[in-house]
Amino acid sequence: MPEIQMPKLSDTMTEGTLVSWKKKIGDQVTAGEVLAEIETDKATMEWEATDDGVLQEIYVPDGGKVNVGERIAFVGDGGETAPPPQEKPDKKPVAKAKTKSKPVEAGVSPAPEQPTGRIKVSPLARKIAAEKSIDLTTVKGTGPGGRIVEKDVAAAVSAAGPGAKTAKTVPPKIAAGESTRVSLTGMRKIIAERLVASKGPVPHFYLNIEINADELMRVRAELKSAGEENETTKITVNDFILKGAVMAAVREPRVNASFAGDAVIYYRDVNLAVAVAIDEGLVTPVIRAAQNKSLREISAAVKDLAHRARHKRMKPEEFQGGTLTVSNLGSYGIDNFAAIINPPQAIILAIGAIVRKPVVNAKGAIVPAYRMKIGMSCDHRVVDGAIGADYLKALRHLLENPSLLLG
Repeated sequence: MPEIQMPKLSDTMTEGTLVSWKKKIGDQVTAGEVLAEIETDKATMEWEATDDGVLQEIYVPDGGKVNVGERIAFVGDGGETAPPPQEKPDKKPVAKAKTKSKPVEAGVSPAPEQPTGRIKVSPLARKIAAEKSIDLTTVKGTGPGGRIVEKDVAAAVSAAGPGAKTAKTVPPKIAAGESTRVSLTGMRKIIAERLVASKGPVPHFYLNIEINADELMRVRAELKSAGEENETTKITVNDFILKGAVMAAVREPRVNASFAGDAVIYYRDVNLAVAVAIDEGLVTPVIRAAQNKSLREISAAVKDLAHRARHKRMKPEEFQGGTLTVSNLGSYGIDNFAAIINPPQAIILAIGAIVRKPVVNAKGAIVPAYRMKIGMSCDHRVVDGAIGADYLKALRHLLENPSLLLG
């Protein structure tokens, strides 16, 4: 395994960030060992060596960004000579396996090494620190080379006490009358590019329904009273919605499709993409062949994917191949909204909050009832109004009769 290049770890990846090296110059590398952590536009993942050898050169430092295909390191048999770094303005190799000292003239002291100002910290520790508003410059790292790891931040949180301020993100401090510029992360760039690629070229149209959620809430209450309270195992209303979205696509398979220029591709499997909000934006991990999964299996899968997505521990393939997407903002108090299609998919569902409101029943009386609004954005090149309406009709029937989803 000689020259190592930045791998393409996702279908939309054009550059990657070398979060941290797990080996240092001169270390023996064994195939299958984790060599580095790399952040793509979708996740931070561990990257394994493919062959045995010695790490002789590192071209990209921790935190450095590089385009896909560019050199990041050289691993040889220990007797090889690593090629010189690529000549780029203001860029130098981080380290070399062997260095030669230049003679120092009498009376002249060598220039002191300048600190880089970069904090060595694991991605998870950095995330926790941001959530808990912990200043990493005040934390002492106990990991390799003084790296700050999860337990160090946890100790800092404990030391701060229960009254310490917590926040999801820490905005930059801006003086009155001024502004600040924050560069986009790789993930945010891709989100922006894909939304423009969707909203411009894709001819969206929108369908909306309001369903009777009384029975859905009743069944959920029964599960709750039966002991379904463990956060890792309980069945949520959203789980019912996801299962319903999948079963409705089985009943109306023409929505489980994508536009391919001169053709429409119809898929046998319903690969369900679930929108998950993280600090950097929105990701859509995929539950594959969801039509073969039970309600409880879908519930477990989405909890696992959401947890790993928020901690940037997803694999590239877990973001790829979705055939339809569900986005639920009901927990944020949003009654209804219109979502943007995730190309090349043909539809996306926008799920609003379940609200209790006065309605007119079959006998003409005004009674309190639970209602939920569902929006559906469709690619008109693939899905016509009648097809979309048939899908929503099937979805309504399933959600208003949730016992059909309990299998």
